[in-house]
Amino acid sequence: MPRYKHYDYQQSILIPVNFDEQIMPGTLEHTINYLVEEKIDISMLETRFHNEETGAPAYDPKILLKIVLMAYSRGVVSSRRIERLCRENIVFKALTAGIEPDFTTIAGFIRSIEGTEQFLFSDVLLYCSELDLLGGTTFALDGCKLPSNASKEYSGTFNDLKKKKEKLAKTVRFLMAQHRENDHKDREEVKQHKQRITQIKQKIDKIDTFLAGHSPKLKSRQGEKQSNITDNESAKMKTSKGVIQGYNGMAMGDSKHQVIIAAGAFGNGQEYELLKPLMITAKENARRARLGRRYFQGKQVIADTGSFCEDNLIYLSGEKIDAYIPDQQFRKRDPRFVDRDRYKSKKDALYTKEDFTYCGKTNTFTCPEGNILKFHTHQTFNNTNGRVYRALLSDCKKCTRRDKCLRSEKTRQRSLYVIEKYFNRNYSEEMKAKIDTPLGRNIYSMRMGIIEPVFAHVCSAKGLNHFTLRGRAKVNIQWVLYCLVHNMEKIARYGMASG
Repeated sequence: MPRYKHYDYQQSILIPVNFDEQIMPGTLEHTINYLVEEKIDISMLETRFHNEETGAPAYDPKILLKIVLMAYSRGVVSSRRIERLCRENIVFKALTAGIEPDFTTIAGFIRSIEGTEQFLFSDVLLYCSELDLLGGTTFALDGCKLPSNASKEYSGTFNDLKKKKEKLAKTVRFLMAQHRENDHKDREEVKQHKQRITQIKQKIDKIDTFLAGHSPKLKSRQGEKQSNITDNESAKMKTSKGVIQGYNGMAMGDSKHQVIIAAGAFGNGQEYELLKPLMITAKENARRARLGRRYFQGKQVIADTGSFCEDNLIYLSGEKIDAYIPDQQFRKRDPRFVDRDRYKSKKDALYTKEDFTYCGKTNTFTCPEGNILKFHTHQTFNNTNGRVYRALLSDCKKCTRRDKCLRSEKTRQRSLYVIEKYFNRNYSEEMKAKIDTPLGRNIYSMRMGIIEPVFAHVCSAKGLNHFTLRGRAKVNIQWVLYCLVHNMEKIARYGMASG
């Protein structure tokens, strides 16, 4: 029978550990330790302590910040799991010099960062600039929609929530009537019945409390936004994986090493409303990082089609920024994609304005089915003035090709809008012409290589697939700190390694 070396899992050993030797140069933990100790100003975090004469000694904010950043770099966001790492992981023990804060201290520290996260971010951005990690010529911005710690079940307009409350109340009445009928049955079954009634009543109370303490959220144009009882600052957003209840993590990256210039989380899925706030944050970060108040003037800023709107183009033009933002139809005009629809069924395509024939003598349009669209009125729309032509309701009602002409079954009749002139300067048409040039298409193609790797690194490599906190302020802390870790890894790879 072969012999093996003896081992015993009940045996304990003592290992001499030098904390300083565990933090080896060239590693991320060494970069985090160096930046927090030497480059990041934490004086704003120290203002909340008032124990100079009385009170117990507090945990050093530097130690707590190192713990959180190192945990986020490993995809750990739970305060209890971070506490366990401080007790069991040798790298965390080295970073904390053996200090083991409990999970309530860690969670409280993360909340206390509110209002200071952008200053911490700017300090790291300043060091990126000192290491020459910023190209400073081309930037790209985009958003990443992630689920939050909120339930879609409790989303809706105030009328939706009232209907949900009535439906739950009806369920309670039904269950109570059923409970009275079955009161003589098994005690365990009766107990479960009571628990279910109690749970539904708690849901009703939760909806009542929310409706009494909040007001409906209005849309920027018209109508009411959906509220959420669990986290009212989050929003329903359409993603490639379906509809989520969450936040939109926006980021703006530099083209040289994909260093993030600005970051912010917003409870809004419409990115055209988020470009200006993100640019304002980027300008503030550049100012605090000593890059200058006019750092972005004359620079190229690239955004996706979701940011295309007249207001954004006017704003960027006023800031003297060389913007490249395509409209949603730009690929249809691109000669490189002229045969992009060759495999699509032609019967599914809707009639466009080009399918209608104009007659100058009668000032009418004829649709592909032979019906006449007569002049209806003059209209001003989106900085333009034009003529509106409308078909007869009776013609559209009996037409057999409604599905080819009208976008919705609820649409009553077909109309056409013909632009006659633009008022003042039309920035949208100028941007379309700019994007359609070979140079414009080439510059826009750089966007994916600048900003998409940032989201891949933060969300996939670092494991941020959902936000664990509630409220925009706390979610913004989590998002900005993750982006801070991203920049620290750029420093560790391209800055500290070469310096």
